[in-house]
Amino acid sequence: MWLANHRFRVILPIVVAVAGVGVAWALSVGLSGYYVFLGISALTAIIAVLGLGVVTGSAGIIALSQLTFAAIGAWVVAWLNTLDAPGGFIVWLIAGGAAGAVAGIVIGLPALRLRGVNLAVVTLGFAAAFDVMLVQIQFPGASDGIAVARPNGFTSDRDYFFFAAVVMVICALIVSALQRSRMGSGWKAVAFSERGTAAVGQSVSAAKLSAFAVSAALAGISGGLLAGQVQLPFASSFAPLQSLALYILAVMSGAYLIDMAIFGGILWVVVPELLKRWGVPQDWGFVVFGLLGIQALTSGSNLGEGIRGLLRRRSAARGAARDSEHASVTEVGTSVLDVFAVPEAAQPIPADAPPVLEVSGLGVQFGALKALDDVAVTVRQRSIMGLIGPNGAGKSTFVDAVSGFLPQHAGLTLLDGADISRLSPTQRARRGLRRTFQQDRVPPQLTVEAYVRFVGRRRLDHDELADALAFLGCPSPETPLTTVDIGTRRLVEVAAAVLAGPRVLILDEPAAGLSHDEHVQFGHRLTRIPSRFDTAIVLIEHDLDLVRSVCTELTVLDFGRVIAQGPTAEVLDTPVVIAAYMGDAEISS
Repeated sequence: MWLANHRFRVILPIVVAVAGVGVAWALSVGLSGYYVFLGISALTAIIAVLGLGVVTGSAGIIALSQLTFAAIGAWVVAWLNTLDAPGGFIVWLIAGGAAGAVAGIVIGLPALRLRGVNLAVVTLGFAAAFDVMLVQIQFPGASDGIAVARPNGFTSDRDYFFFAAVVMVICALIVSALQRSRMGSGWKAVAFSERGTAAVGQSVSAAKLSAFAVSAALAGISGGLLAGQVQLPFASSFAPLQSLALYILAVMSGAYLIDMAIFGGILWVVVPELLKRWGVPQDWGFVVFGLLGIQALTSGSNLGEGIRGLLRRRSAARGAARDSEHASVTEVGTSVLDVFAVPEAAQPIPADAPPVLEVSGLGVQFGALKALDDVAVTVRQRSIMGLIGPNGAGKSTFVDAVSGFLPQHAGLTLLDGADISRLSPTQRARRGLRRTFQQDRVPPQLTVEAYVRFVGRRRLDHDELADALAFLGCPSPETPLTTVDIGTRRLVEVAAAVLAGPRVLILDEPAAGLSHDEHVQFGHRLTRIPSRFDTAIVLIEHDLDLVRSVCTELTVLDFGRVIAQGPTAEVLDTPVVIAAYMGDAEISS
């Protein structure tokens, strides 16, 4: 079943692309000359909106200079045309896209430190400054009337419409492939949580800059096509206000979805055309786009998500039937639990084996406040060590410091004997130190399978992936994460981290949001993970029943200091630990 679905997902975009080219050819023959010209405008807008779907829809970055990158692409095409550069229009178009990508990276650099309104101001300021410059210098050849030469064989409007349609289809296929790739998963992850992205070993900077580069490259291609359409481009076609309107249109339509980006590009042309026919000034089109954008932003959903949600609800019954069939097959055949019951290559750990994680003298300060003071923790290979303590004891600070999200003011952190104290969270994750979070850090735009593969950072056999998900009580791989609850997403997060094969996995309250029965099942399965995956676990958990059942040893923090360490039963019976927990219902029970 999975193989058939996978092949379908791979083949479907190609089939749709071929069908789209066929429709474009039919339209180039059947439409009147005026509508052919409008069609070219729609195709160039679709490519620009596809780019916004990447940077805004997927990566969650506010970018208000898309048509400025388009102007750069148009300028390069016009310049190469005046030089009669070798290669012709197709080569010039690619060069315009490349120039847009370079500009996108340069403008994207502030995105590494800025976000939200501040970043919007930077991109809009760039658009305004470039517009002023463009009015002064104009496009190459404009003052001399040197028209941009269209590609050979596509000189008429009808032929050029078909050429633009082919370029649009190619761009859509590239974007579709990137959205399904690890790069695309990185865009969606960084939009949802930068900390969560860094914690799985993905560079946040690389994700943001690649989104800017791809988006700006598509804008550059869009601008180059526009230069070939009008043949004498002018600055008024790339005004900053139009970039703002295009951004709003992309947000409203849900442009990270390919079909919605196509719909948005069509709206970009249809709305002003309708206003023109009704005798309304076309500038009112900006008002229409603005109102639609306000509705999308205030409601928290866009048109694309609304349509997809409707289709998802209609297919929910069929999905439930498939899940029921999968569960029955699991019960009749080899149990997934049996797969994990016997480790495949779990050799005994020698008693004198070095620890996999050593934290010594760890200190973290916030001004005069010592959040952690001389904390020392040792984690043995394939062990499950519990880290507990009352609220405010310093557990979250410890996790953030060890995983690299807080600076260590004192002490060392060694992973397999190597000092990682000064490494970034991304570098620590790649070395084999993974963590989960108390808050939801699982990007909902992905499917379960896409998220697990993104976090895993390695090739995963589908059977291995499906077995691990079922073992931890997760949904099937093809399930969209938007359809599952918070507790289930926490389990998916744990499964993905486990399948990454880390040396040490820090689980920060992984059972939060689960029922009591689910707690028990989770703890039973958790005990099998170390030997199966050669992974040591540090468990931060308030549920002491879960701690007792899975942890062989404990470290207890209180007011930033270690107050007890050792075997679980002994530590929990220590008077100082009982005193620290005095008044807590969990310990008194």
